[in-house]
Amino acid sequence: MASDFEALKARVRDISYTPGTDALRHVSPLLLQAQDLTATALVRLTALDNSTYTNTAGSRASLELMASVVSSSSLAGTDLAQVVLANPYEGAQFAGYPADDEAVRTVRHAEAIPQMNSHLDDAVHQLGLCASGCHYLAHGITEDLTAAQEDKAAVAQQTAGPTLTPTQHDALTALNGGGYLYESPTRGLGVTRVTTNDGTRVSIATYRALAKRGLVTHDTSTSLWAGGQKISVTEQGQQALARPRPAARLATQVAAGPKTVVAQGARR
Repeated sequence: MASDFEALKARVRDISYTPGTDALRHVSPLLLQAQDLTATALVRLTALDNSTYTNTAGSRASLELMASVVSSSSLAGTDLAQVVLANPYEGAQFAGYPADDEAVRTVRHAEAIPQMNSHLDDAVHQLGLCASGCHYLAHGITEDLTAAQEDKAAVAQQTAGPTLTPTQHDALTALNGGGYLYESPTRGLGVTRVTTNDGTRVSIATYRALAKRGLVTHDTSTSLWAGGQKISVTEQGQQALARPRPAARLATQVAAGPKTVVAQGARR
């Protein structure tokens, strides 16, 4: 709609007329177009007010801005109607009154032109407000919807939880079937290890990565030495398992300089 208001603004600003019938012929289509744009703006406001956009943060300001476009468009129409009213018409006087001569007609036109031009300037101003309002409205709605989409994506990401590597996903799957954290004496030093009921090998580094993300937890009420501490998969971990196993990344081969290949057993 902004382009329509801008086009009408240009036509009103650049209008050339002679007071009387010529002015009415030039102003009438402009007034009708302003009224059409007012009706269109009102339809758009109603549609916006009845849409789900009203649930979006910032939508109230957009509705108020659209209402101001309706108002300014209507005022532009009123200004053009005032031009029609201020226009000096050439109809005959009542019986008994002398007909206007050229001098009287010239004076009437001279008095009417400043009033008509003033109303035309006011219409140009109101149409400019309409065009600017439409531009700001389109930008505001786009920003509101983009922000809402980003918020929705952020919430979805939080709900989905962290992305797992294939190794972490396999470890979490194994631990979901049962597992323990225990201390294993090695050369006199205690080494923390993980065991699973199905025998899947889970490194302590992988376990700690899962625990750091809140996907697993262990029972600290029992001893690491005597039987170990039972590992449980958290609700967030269950959500991670509900998603497909992530695909393994293809190894990227780094270009290196040429290598000298020596046949087995050969000597130099």
